[in-house]
Amino acid sequence: MNTSIARQIARIILEGFSDYRTQFTDITLGARDRFLQADWSVAQHAASDRINLYYLAITNVMDALEDAVDKSYLQNSGYWQDVHDAYLDLISYRTDPELAETFYNSVYRKVFKGEAVNPGHCFIQSEFDGFKVHSPRGIYRSYYLESGLVNLVGRMLDDFAFERPWEYHRRDICNIIHALQKQQPEWVKKDNVRVDVLKWVFYRNKAAYLIGRMVSGDELQPFVLAVLNNERGGLFVDALLCQNDCVSVLFSFTRSYFLVDARIPSECVEFLQSLIPEKNRAELYSSIGFFKHGKSVFYRDFLEHLQSSDDQFVIAPGVKGMVMSVFTLPSLNMVFKVIKDHFAPPKDISKTMVKDRYYLVKTHDRVGRMADTQEFSNLILPKDRFSEELLEELQAVAPSTVIVYGEKVLIRHLYTERRMIPLNIYVDQVLKNGDEESLQAVLNEYGRAIKQLAAANIFPGDMLLKNFGVTRHGRVVFYDYDEIIYLTECNFRNIPEPLYPEQEMAAEPWYSVSPGDIFPEEFPVFLFPDVQIRTRFARLHGDLFTASYWRSIQDQINHGNVMDVLPYSPTLKLKREPRSATPSVRGQKIEEPVV
Repeated sequence: MNTSIARQIARIILEGFSDYRTQFTDITLGARDRFLQADWSVAQHAASDRINLYYLAITNVMDALEDAVDKSYLQNSGYWQDVHDAYLDLISYRTDPELAETFYNSVYRKVFKGEAVNPGHCFIQSEFDGFKVHSPRGIYRSYYLESGLVNLVGRMLDDFAFERPWEYHRRDICNIIHALQKQQPEWVKKDNVRVDVLKWVFYRNKAAYLIGRMVSGDELQPFVLAVLNNERGGLFVDALLCQNDCVSVLFSFTRSYFLVDARIPSECVEFLQSLIPEKNRAELYSSIGFFKHGKSVFYRDFLEHLQSSDDQFVIAPGVKGMVMSVFTLPSLNMVFKVIKDHFAPPKDISKTMVKDRYYLVKTHDRVGRMADTQEFSNLILPKDRFSEELLEELQAVAPSTVIVYGEKVLIRHLYTERRMIPLNIYVDQVLKNGDEESLQAVLNEYGRAIKQLAAANIFPGDMLLKNFGVTRHGRVVFYDYDEIIYLTECNFRNIPEPLYPEQEMAAEPWYSVSPGDIFPEEFPVFLFPDVQIRTRFARLHGDLFTASYWRSIQDQINHGNVMDVLPYSPTLKLKREPRSATPSVRGQKIEEPVV
């Protein structure tokens, strides 16, 4: 291939990536003003727009390539080794080369849609693994205990001036110290502690987060402050999170992506992994908005896992779905979901509709109750890694998607998702064990999940327990999206009283039912055939069985209210007493809490 044309293609791809990163950064930087102005509706739209940017950028690059380069060059795979080498040379000086590689791969797959990938023509493995980029001035500020804990916390809050006053600065300092004493008493007693806090603020929904860590020798502990806007011109610290599990939930795969100005993403991810080492790099890249690169990292890790394991893909445990065939690899905490070719009644949807609903979840606020997914096309896997039972099922229900040739299996389209224990299986287990406390807890979580989805304007559609899962943190998460709709599109109705007894006994309803009509009074029997479980759930969340509850949520959404669904337990919220109730002060300095 003419090397000048190769360089031209490489430059067009890089220009598209640079434009994408500029627009991505512009939306991200706007998060600060949206937070300070309490413009929550605009913040939600901005988060969705930022996700859509990637797909728009790839489309724009494809248009530019088709305008500038003859198709005989563009679609001849033999020329792309030169393009790859030219592009690699161009991105070697960037602070985000790993993201640039992923963007190139997306363009390459668009050009050669449906064809096998040549490893030499794109970045199956990153050329920058182990390559570290560091900010000249560092990415975090360090605070030391020499002048006392009060001064340390005070300086930390002062350094993050939000151009809005703190609602009550002294109270927040005292609250943080008392919370630290309660959650991590051994750390308060240490003399050689420093606190490192990232210079970038993490924004999501209605909160801003200061992400840091406590360091003592080789020991590390998270130190995260959740800051809220009181919508009256003041800010306050709502919670301190310094337990690994709490911070892990904050960065959960069930949460929307943070808006954070991480100019050097790899350095940010490295810092985050020091706080929550159980989170892999794929999840952390996704959590800060680089979901496509998170997919690349997952795929590389997946290939490595296949090479180092020998178990087979099997049908995932749980009730088989009518829309998806779901399988898993026992040694990997993921499931793989393939859309079936045909759906049995009463399912009245198409493959396109299913894909649209999965995309809705990708761009919507998941409020910690919907699992994030990654979408793959033309995935090739070794045939000997599939159990016979699974391969028979896939070829029976999705022959247009799953194709076996030789010793390979080609899957034209699938979703990956974190594996969880199906809620119906979890409930059966705790019932079998007679664990009343766990049953009560998970039923409460199930109800809270439905209510928080409703607060985010999501109606799950099919709310059967089999469509929810339980995470390792005991949280209940929805993962079957083929019937979800916006809550505001539903018509919640009370069942009319029958005019005479024969109507109530009839096989068909005595009242009219239109598309979109939902009768919450029918939920108890439909969701809980077991009367004892039904009774327990009704005591916890009986309001879900009333049309008035659902209509009240619709009213709030229609009036523009964005409801709070915060990613931490209410038990971690700090107190907001009025000034008169704030702990005593001496001059301008709060007394050091007694340890």
